[in-house]
Amino acid sequence: MALTEFSLLYDYRCPFARNVHQHVLTALGAGMDLAVTFEPYTLSQGHISEGDQDVWDNPAHDGTLIALEASVAVRDEFPEHFSSVHGAFFEARHAQGIPLSDRTQVGSILDTCGLDPEAVFSVVDTGGPRFHIADRWRHYNGDLDVFGVPTFVISDEDAVFVRVMTGPDATDPSASIALVRRILDLIDENPEINEFKHTRLSR
Repeated sequence: MALTEFSLLYDYRCPFARNVHQHVLTALGAGMDLAVTFEPYTLSQGHISEGDQDVWDNPAHDGTLIALEASVAVRDEFPEHFSSVHGAFFEARHAQGIPLSDRTQVGSILDTCGLDPEAVFSVVDTGGPRFHIADRWRHYNGDLDVFGVPTFVISDEDAVFVRVMTGPDATDPSASIALVRRILDLIDENPEINEFKHTRLSR
């Protein structure tokens, strides 16, 4: 049976996360049968020094977490808007150069996606999304040795980092379906392959 159920980790600052997530969103939009849980993974936590505050406890990192917090709030409380918000956050960060580091920037995108920013931020302000980010980071990093994004997590037991160099073709969603299927088949059918990497970006 083909693999269709997995979690997919993201931080909006990573361009490679953008590529993979856009392929998955495109494939889902084109009707691919997938059961995906999109999970936040803050890259900042992996770069703190020993003895420093965790990023979720440090107000200095509020700007690095606000987009992730908002995305979790939308995913859990306004799920019908998640795909559009998720894609828009990646586009804002990488195509428009918007840092997504404050509520004004994040709220503008939420509004564009048809959401009331204050309704989303009221969920953020409960602390629930930040608690989720901390809990999932501890689990993925501590239990599965996750080190970055994008990472596919299968059955909450196996984590596979996947770097895709290009995003989807807007005119051919079937190409994204085929790519996602190849990635999942590699994960599911070839566990002996641990790393496969071109030494140069062009051929």
